[in-house]
Amino acid sequence: MALYASWVGSMVEVALARGTLDPNLATMLETRRAEGNQRVFRAAGELGEPVRSYVARLIAIEDLLAQLPVK
Repeated sequence: MALYASWVGSMVEVALARGTLDPNLATMLETRRAEGNQRVFRAAGELGEPVRSYVARLIAIEDLLAQLPVK
């Protein structure tokens, strides 16, 4: 979970600084989203409700990142 949270956080940092997504980060995001959320939710489920809620917020952030323009 920490690695996933760190990855999403680094994407947010770049997006906030630029106002857009870098093409390389956009490709990484697209690839991650194509993998689906099943494994992330399964891992979160094993760690309990607080972690499931946290992961749900991270996925919501991921959804917002996917809506940003790519430059």
